[in-house]
Amino acid sequence: MSKHHTERPPILPTRVYSRAEAAEILDVSLSTVKRLLASGELRASQPVGLRRVFITGQAILDMLDCSEMQSGIQATGTVEQPDQDQETESG
Repeated sequence: MSKHHTERPPILPTRVYSRAEAAEILDVSLSTVKRLLASGELRASQPVGLRRVFITGQAILDMLDCSEMQSGIQATGTVEQPDQDQETESG
């Protein structure tokens, strides 16, 4: 039986993940990870002459942040702006 997503370890920004590890973390298929890489939604590096792809945890986190922003835009039709009421006044 597979682990529930809350039992998975956190995504570490400085760690390097394989495509299979990224698929497991994101709870998607390997094919989906390959599509995300091909479309540019998920960034990775691939040294010249190697088939291996290196995906940083930060790239996974960035993709998740971007997808959350996109779903927020689709749901509301607008982009939320930060509160300006929290600015401090000097003087």
